[in-house]
Amino acid sequence: MSTRPMERPSVEPLDSFYREAGRVLPPVRLIPEAELPQPQRRLLAHDTDMTRTLEAFHGDSIHLAVKSRERRGEELWREVVLTLDRDERPVEYGAIRIWVDRFPLGSRGEILGCRRPLGAIINASGIKYTSHPTAFLALEPDPFMVGALALPSTATVYGRRNALRDESGAVLAEIIEILPP
Repeated sequence: MSTRPMERPSVEPLDSFYREAGRVLPPVRLIPEAELPQPQRRLLAHDTDMTRTLEAFHGDSIHLAVKSRERRGEELWREVVLTLDRDERPVEYGAIRIWVDRFPLGSRGEILGCRRPLGAIINASGIKYTSHPTAFLALEPDPFMVGALALPSTATVYGRRNALRDESGAVLAEIIEILPP
């Protein structure tokens, strides 16, 4: 029987942002969907985009606050906070890798402008896509996440690893989406 420790789950692209900023990623656990508490389960365990889901849940539009971004060839990597328009309350912290060249020319400039959440851009453009959650996560937030999500404590936060795919199955974006309690 092996006594090798379990590997930490991959949370790319979040790993890259933490590494490049010199931050240590807090412990991350993979959990089954059934272990997600409500309302996080309702907000994470679905196959639609988070922008539309969070706007419906909070009854408000969402805008993007960019923490960092980097262009790597045809890929746009960005670390963001989704914030309610009404009161600037953060409703998601995330890291996303977007394959910009896989989008129609008309959407690329808006994606690169980093002013609107990707889900809002895709939905407004009529691009056909599917959402594929591949893992559910439990994290103990570090000071950076506590600040980004304006958390009152370091209680466990939950998230998901997700991929958006076009009609042919090509990955449009890989996302780590983390919600406040």
